[in-house]
Amino acid sequence: MTGQVVGYVRVSTLDQKIDRQLVDMRVDRTFTEFASGKDTDRPQLAQMIAYVREGDTVVVHSMDRLASNLEDLRRLVRELTGKGVRIQFLKEGLTFTAESSPMSQLLLNVMGSFAEFERALIRERQREGIAIAKKKGAYKGRKRALTAEQVEEVIASVRDGAKKAALARKLRVSRETVHRYLREAKASARAPEKQKEEETA
Repeated sequence: MTGQVVGYVRVSTLDQKIDRQLVDMRVDRTFTEFASGKDTDRPQLAQMIAYVREGDTVVVHSMDRLASNLEDLRRLVRELTGKGVRIQFLKEGLTFTAESSPMSQLLLNVMGSFAEFERALIRERQREGIAIAKKKGAYKGRKRALTAEQVEEVIASVRDGAKKAALARKLRVSRETVHRYLREAKASARAPEKQKEEETA
């Protein structure tokens, strides 16, 4: 096999362990993404695709680490194999190349669909668990991704001209998370003004 072995790792939450995804794999370079599967802004993925060359092999722990849905998975596999790059999914035990057979493409569709179905089941179980916990009065809500001090740091940094994407990478959260906290801070700042306007109306 010629070319480099390139690893792609996506960590969606801070408590996930990076080293669990490519255990015992020898890689020449690894691109690590700190982003939710729903986050379309994945700069490390874009950099990885731009970096690999014909003859390289991209290694990913599982299909759901690379793509957010079946359409996204097929597109990325086509893009990579179209460059002459092999892509290997460790969990599924599947490898795709430009010369992949129709059976390989069928397996890609089937396994990708299973991954989507598994994520849907997990979300449903989470919703059911939250509903039960709410009935018992035990639901405390989702743990905040950033502390109050970190939110203040984000607000100050953005005010000073810092890029939101860079802040997201530094804090190991998605860019949407940074945007959400900024929107919340903006709304909180406007609330007293709005109340004052209503009182004087």
